Amino acid sequence: MNEATSTWNTRTRPAPAERPSFADVAERHLGDVYSYLLYLTRDRGAAEDLTGETFEKALRSWRRYDPRRASAKTWLCQIARSRALDHLRAESRRRRREDAYVRGEAPAAEPLFGEGLSPALERALAELSAAEREVIALRVLLELDGEATARLLGISPTACSTRLSRALQKLERKVEPDVDA
Repeated sequence: MNEATSTWNTRTRPAPAERPSFADVAERHLGDVYSYLLYLTRDRGAAEDLTGETFEKALRSWRRYDPRRASAKTWLCQIARSRALDHLRAESRRRRREDAYVRGEAPAAEPLFGEGLSPALERALAELSAAEREVIALRVLLELDGEATARLLGISPTACSTRLSRALQKLERKVEPDVDA
């Protein structure tokens, strides 16, 4: 191979994208992942535990992360979502077992959802379904684009957009004072 061919091959090949370190990614997205898990679980302690589990799993699988397939934030949120769903299923089973033993007692009060927001918005968010809260958390709180959110939720971008629109309309109706037209 002569020098001209060697130079041509070097110049035409794109330089590999510089991959950030796991520490940089973790530092940049720790708050996002925690906030997302807090919205999903409505429980500060569970969100903290699940955030730790998310980053532990992410660290173990960091070498398999492909930045061409998804942003680091989307990838971390996918891991977080999986952890949260497992947690919520386990909690549901635990509560059913406890309810079998404790008949007639009211369930323990759940922590406030959306703490720090106006009381009306907190109530409105708490009244949304888990799927509606999740799409709001991903699109509004974490500012993921529609395509990344849809991929994360396993739905089409159109379904994602529709779900977000309906959830925001519900919030608006619940928060706005009744106005006689």
